[in-house]
Amino acid sequence: MIDPVHCEPTSRAPSRLSKAGIVEQVVELVAGHANVDASSILQARRSRLATARARQLAMYLAHVALGESLTAVGRAFGQDRTTVSYACGLIEDMRDDHAFDAEVSDLEGRLQALMGESYA
Repeated sequence: MIDPVHCEPTSRAPSRLSKAGIVEQVVELVAGHANVDASSILQARRSRLATARARQLAMYLAHVALGESLTAVGRAFGQDRTTVSYACGLIEDMRDDHAFDAEVSDLEGRLQALMGESYA
């Protein structure tokens, strides 16, 4: 479960983002959904809005759906934990739109299915 006010997972698990392929799977899922190049999501530099939104969504999913800490997500994406926190807040606010919320919920479900039950 998620505490929507603080955009924090309610349970903490050890960081799994360092395992090969986890970040790549999150990025590939979001890149396909957002129709952006996966490699551009992992670039730490400023980018166009669609790419920045995709990066923010990928960080949000890694933090919320996989239960990773802000610090672990930041490290995996080459960002500071405060940047990840900002991205989570932004995506959480955008979820007030029912269509966007449905898209994010679908991505969360697909990601958890990809990662297996140990990530749920």
